Amino acid sequence: MQTSVYNIAGEVVGQTELSESIFGLSFNDAVVHQTMVMQLANRRQGTASTKSRGEVKGSRRKLYAQKHTGRARRGDVKSPLLRGGGVAFGPKPRTYRQAMPKKMRQLAIKCLLSSKVSEGNLKVIEELSFERPKTKELNNILKALNVANNVMIVTAESDTNVVRSALNLSNIKVLPSAQVNALELLTYQTLILTTDALQNIEKMWKTRDRIS
Repeated sequence: MQTSVYNIAGEVVGQTELSESIFGLSFNDAVVHQTMVMQLANRRQGTASTKSRGEVKGSRRKLYAQKHTGRARRGDVKSPLLRGGGVAFGPKPRTYRQAMPKKMRQLAIKCLLSSKVSEGNLKVIEELSFERPKTKELNNILKALNVANNVMIVTAESDTNVVRSALNLSNIKVLPSAQVNALELLTYQTLILTTDALQNIEKMWKTRDRIS
């Protein structure tokens, strides 16, 4: 499996080989969905907290007699029915963390990378580096590649100048190859890989073990 390699002017300068074990898999909906749910759950802080009526500060004395007052039957001032009282069945700090086998997480990423190739949403670029942050230059590169927005750019290593160049561009995400994940691949339509990032991805995930 081969794909074109572009330069920053949007011109095809060569071809590169894509690993079938990473970029040629059929889409596994169940694994991708489970991975997405896991990542979203793991982002939740779980710090929401409320006080029950037993934790609210105040007197436990019954406000007034049960009968013969012409009012509703009230307990103490800490009742959940009263303003300033406790919260009935309110949230408490908890963890939403989920776990998945490593091979399933890798399979989800491989399925999404394969779908980028099959849908024509993968671009491989020779190199991408700036001496200093240049938003206009990065925008021109994206236009030359005919991918104006909703793009994830993956570099071999974290590049501060490239990251800062993309800050003022809407729907553009820059990640190092080691941080590519299923949720980001689902979020952004087009994926741009530098040749070095492509090599890193194939080195990390090209294994003999395959899950069908």
